[in-house]
Amino acid sequence: MATSAQAELWHAEKVATQVTVGEAPNGVHYAAWGETRVSDTDLERLVGAVPVTLSAALANRTYYFVPLAIADTGDVMVAPSYSVELGDRAICHRNVTFGTTEAVFLSTRLVEDRFGLAFEFFINVAHNFVDAAGVPESFSALVWSQAEAQVRGETSQDAWESRRRALDQRGLESRDSKKIVDERSRNSFYESAFSDSLAVYMLSLAVDFDYHDLRERDYPLLAAPALAERLRHVASLFPASAGYDFQILYRRKG
Repeated sequence: MATSAQAELWHAEKVATQVTVGEAPNGVHYAAWGETRVSDTDLERLVGAVPVTLSAALANRTYYFVPLAIADTGDVMVAPSYSVELGDRAICHRNVTFGTTEAVFLSTRLVEDRFGLAFEFFINVAHNFVDAAGVPESFSALVWSQAEAQVRGETSQDAWESRRRALDQRGLESRDSKKIVDERSRNSFYESAFSDSLAVYMLSLAVDFDYHDLRERDYPLLAAPALAERLRHVASLFPASAGYDFQILYRRKG
């Protein structure tokens, strides 16, 4: 017999058919359903922070902001409201394919503030962009030069680990005296570092935050000057849309 919590759940596909999908001025498709506790104004501001130059690569993506997304026996389910029981079963996001549409269901009630939701949304956008368009060669050259210079830290656990694996054999040389590099790990490093930097860049357009808020315990955070160099490069490739400003402040005033 289904519990009351289970009875509340909707199939993700049903939600997609019931809700009206909007298109932001930057071309990003999105919708909100259920008790998200995110105002229309805040959601518009959040989605609008994605630079318009990214939208072509996201044309087949739709972002659904829902209270809770849950994987239930292989199906993706959505809760219209929050409960502790359902919250324990939910995850930050779930991906679902509907025909030619790639849907991303984002759980708004698993994060405590606008910062958390914004970063979850932007890291998904960044990975979706990389999946569709890859990593710009100029960015790859920049981060590899930083890695070879042994710049301290990285932007995420994935970037840190893939960079370490790529450089593990840097003291070795092949028979023709060329440095040996793990190419698979190097490409993974490019993708992780770019996704992280693109997400942090978009986050900076939408929310005023301290870079150290992104710190995790299992790896050292990338040195601020090195991150600033990456972000300025990303900003040159994907300028902010009208109404959004990009700036880096090394110290807060007051």
